[in-house]
Amino acid sequence: MIKHPETKPLIVLILILATVFNSKAQNEEIQAVENILLKEWTGPYGGVPAFDQMKVDDVKAAMIQGMDLNLKEIDAIANNVEAPTFKNTIEEMERAGKELDRAFSYYGILSSNMSSPEFRAIQTELAPLFSEFRSKINQNEKLFKRVKTVYDASIKSPLEADQQRVVELTYKGFEMNGAELDPAKKERYAAINKELSTLYTKFSNNVLHDEENYVTFLTKEQLGGLQEGFIKSAAKIATDKGHEGEYAITNTRSSMDPFITYSTERELRKQVWTNYYSRGDNADEFDNNKIIAEILKLRRERVELLGYKNYAEWRLQDRMAKTPENAMALMEAVWPAAIARVAEEVADMQAVADENGDNITIEPWDYRFYAEKVRKIKYDLDSDEVKQYLQLDKLTEAMHYVAGRLFNYKFTAVSDGSVPVFQEDVKVWEVTDKDTGKNIGLWYLDPYARAGKRSGAWATTYRSHTTFDGNKNVLASNNSNFVKPAPGDALLVSWDDANTFFHEFGHALHFFSSNVKYPTLNSGVRDYTEFQSQLLERWLSTDEVINNFLIHNKTGQPMPAELVAKIKTAATFNQGFSTTEYLASAIMDMKFHLADPADIDVDKFEKETLSELNMPKELPMRHRSPHFSHVFSGEGYATAYYGYMWADVLTADAAEAFAEAPDGFYDKELANKLVKYLFAPRNSIDPAEAYRLFRGRDAKIEALMRDRGFPVSEN
Repeated sequence: MIKHPETKPLIVLILILATVFNSKAQNEEIQAVENILLKEWTGPYGGVPAFDQMKVDDVKAAMIQGMDLNLKEIDAIANNVEAPTFKNTIEEMERAGKELDRAFSYYGILSSNMSSPEFRAIQTELAPLFSEFRSKINQNEKLFKRVKTVYDASIKSPLEADQQRVVELTYKGFEMNGAELDPAKKERYAAINKELSTLYTKFSNNVLHDEENYVTFLTKEQLGGLQEGFIKSAAKIATDKGHEGEYAITNTRSSMDPFITYSTERELRKQVWTNYYSRGDNADEFDNNKIIAEILKLRRERVELLGYKNYAEWRLQDRMAKTPENAMALMEAVWPAAIARVAEEVADMQAVADENGDNITIEPWDYRFYAEKVRKIKYDLDSDEVKQYLQLDKLTEAMHYVAGRLFNYKFTAVSDGSVPVFQEDVKVWEVTDKDTGKNIGLWYLDPYARAGKRSGAWATTYRSHTTFDGNKNVLASNNSNFVKPAPGDALLVSWDDANTFFHEFGHALHFFSSNVKYPTLNSGVRDYTEFQSQLLERWLSTDEVINNFLIHNKTGQPMPAELVAKIKTAATFNQGFSTTEYLASAIMDMKFHLADPADIDVDKFEKETLSELNMPKELPMRHRSPHFSHVFSGEGYATAYYGYMWADVLTADAAEAFAEAPDGFYDKELANKLVKYLFAPRNSIDPAEAYRLFRGRDAKIEALMRDRGFPVSEN
């Protein structure tokens, strides 16, 4: 073909350059696969993350390369010349992104469990890139056209049930994220998501800054009322922070809560309380109020592009509640009873303070302190006495016991070093079927608070179960923020913390029990996924757990029957406080997203809304707006924090079913239905239908009111 000699050098140059570029592309592909955060997991149990080898330096390259690999897979699906089918479109989408999924497992650990200034800088850099990546998929017109073709065909000729569910969820996801917008609106939609991603990261990092930097150091003379174990832990933390001979109260709930419950130093209680509830609200460079205002404006603008009136209307359409009106109706039905109970609780506390001659009016930093005194008077129940029977190690055994009775699981500690962990305090258990010995997965537990770890308690998965492309076992974790005990001491927790421990384990069991084929079906419906975890809390107070696992940390004796009776009698004690602090946050979340955000003053809006609700002045919201990470560090719980109460209606109703069963909470027939209909299906069937299959009817709010000791309407 080369007719003219003078063109040969040019052809050769082109060939050389092509070879160079091709070689470079291949090298980049090899580099991507070689990055430890992207590599396929090896070792036992179906392969495990190489947590011991991850480095912050690998994060940026891994995430960028992982996104690139995923986009190439998506482009191949979108540009397939064959007619769209479930197999060549939906199944291929389910199959795509394995490298990126693995990288995100490491990223999640570095973000939530082991954050550092270096990582946060990278996180800030990557946030807009993640948003652009998602937009490239959600707004891929060729891809959506194929998805819509499969969806439309499935309406006329339905697929198998699980395939139909995947198609519907996939199509809905595209529709809700702007796939049908015109080009100009798509561009703005993507730009908004990019702006939001940066704001979410900034919000989260601001909260973490205030948690790490507001520490109260005490002298020995300021330890009045505090328990011995707490004092030892506070001394160790202070020493680690360079304050030898002092005692540190960190700005996390696990440290704040016990301090203001037991400390006799009222001014210090006020200081610790103020530090905690002012996170993100200190009028400095880490203040979150303006960030919230901007988030609300952008969220409203984005959903208006889709034709919705407000963010809540858009968000709740695929939740159990369906509409913000339904969610608000539930909260408004419970609110009056909750604040009425608070008034009774405050009156009881004020009476105690007056009788003691304390000469005070109950303030928020007094609530927990005087509630304990009322508890002792009314029920002769001392929380510190109860705590002596709540050892974390024994509670862990108790949870494994419950999992064995209900799910037929056996937990065996993995202590041979075959499973890498990201921090020395993390423990790992193998989960197997008790009868067959079949491996279900691995359970990781990261129990202690530390610098760089976000506050609270949560569950997560590193690998979810599917039977698609081979049976995948589950790698799941529970994460807590207990103050680490002094060496040799047992970690003792409160009854509330023990409930939370069981709660998060409920999420893990929901992961382990998954029996779905496609990855998408492991996704959760936010106001439903809290139900399974809240329900598991009920097994903490069963006789089998109390008699076998709640033993005194020094004597080894089981909890006496008299103390058990007191705990059960006091089960609804302080429900005014716990219900109101939660509901105030949930209502505020919804009100923020229903309001016009154009000129919103976040601090003023919070105060005015609480005033309109007649919020008792003696307690705060559980999460004040400037540190409400559920809602403003991402979108998982935005206009969805109500979901805990929605789920608790199901929980209370299901608990009554167990209470009425022939063998109570360990009734085998009901436990089998629990697993079959409420845990194993995940999102493969509609949650409302799943509950009806379990209970034979819809859940009733009256069960919730009875459960909390509130008046039940006769209507």
